[in-house]
Amino acid sequence: MSHSAGLADYRAALTTPGARGPALASVLGRLPVAMVGFSMLLYIRETTGSYATASLVSAGTLVGLAIGSVGQGRIMDRVGAAIPLLITTALFGVFVGLTIVATESGAPTALLVALGVFVGTTEPVVASASRTMWTRVTPVGPVRDAALAYEAISMEVFFILGPAISGLLIALPWPGTGLAAAALCMILGSVWFAMTHTIRTHRPEPVEHSSGLLGPLAYPGMRTLAIAAMGFGAVIGFVEVAVPAAATAAGNTPAGGLLLGLLSISSVLFGVVYGIRPWPRALNLRLSALLAAFAVLVAVLAIPTTLVWLAVALLLVGTMVTPQATTHSAAIDLVAPPSAATEAFGWIITAVTLGLALGQLVSGQLVEHVGIWASYLVATGVGLAFAAVVYARRATVTAAAAPNPHAVPAMA
Repeated sequence: MSHSAGLADYRAALTTPGARGPALASVLGRLPVAMVGFSMLLYIRETTGSYATASLVSAGTLVGLAIGSVGQGRIMDRVGAAIPLLITTALFGVFVGLTIVATESGAPTALLVALGVFVGTTEPVVASASRTMWTRVTPVGPVRDAALAYEAISMEVFFILGPAISGLLIALPWPGTGLAAAALCMILGSVWFAMTHTIRTHRPEPVEHSSGLLGPLAYPGMRTLAIAAMGFGAVIGFVEVAVPAAATAAGNTPAGGLLLGLLSISSVLFGVVYGIRPWPRALNLRLSALLAAFAVLVAVLAIPTTLVWLAVALLLVGTMVTPQATTHSAAIDLVAPPSAATEAFGWIITAVTLGLALGQLVSGQLVEHVGIWASYLVATGVGLAFAAVVYARRATVTAAAAPNPHAVPAMA
């Protein structure tokens, strides 16, 4: 990916023949990508009165998404996106409905966690299919670079904006409104996306896949990228639980959603500027440097004593969100084979969501048993630990070479 993209390139990408319909549909389908799990968190918390229980159920949803995104991506690389999306969307609707019934009925935590896993597993991964579409409909060069940058930026904005919307909807009389709205939005967007001509008529060329069960994750550079994405998700997960908890402690629960939304504002503004001249210039160094900077900035959130100062600190922290998203997107084209592009992006979603699950799970326990400040400081430590591993593996971030099918890959 080039280091810059002009506004004309973004316009050309979004008006590419065959791209406008799927692009609009994908906005509706991708917006709830982080909203589903977070709405589940708030819904269960309001129903049971426990952050610990809520974080377990939300983490189950994210673990399910981590499993489903890879499996769906692999199938889409072989048969196309339309049929898998329609099937998973139908199943997703069923499991969300069952989860709401179980929650309203006072079901035990174990059942809620199991349903959360099924909800996540069947969540349609429009994001993976959408990113792959751009590599088909745009030519190599600035226009494709702009399309992929748009995809990465919007995806990370949705990861922040979705929970922010959930935080606002929790103020409505029924605490399950956010989950129901997220599910409806995802179902409508996914079906619309799958039924567009560009997606419905596409069938991938048959390709010999020899990298085994792990698929693109068999490539060392892809594993390094996944570790970076997981660290990013973990830090976000800590913040997504701690910030609403701070708002609740201050007696203003709806403000939690608005505060999280501030991350997306500074994220986009700084991300566009950063994209013109990214630093460090070397992609393999950029992965660890950005994650480390993000982790350090999150520690600042432990300082504010009022929601106003927390808002200012969140604007600062948000500057490191989009740069990581665009770097992850750029790295995929370097470290993964083109024939497995959809699954490769699925692994990135998996890594981020596993990180989110880890962060939310630990943060929920810290908020309830130690203090909100502890969640921010532990997030910093976790982020720096991931950054250190990514830096140690920097030499693996090179053009993908055929992996040894008999080798057993190590994650570090």
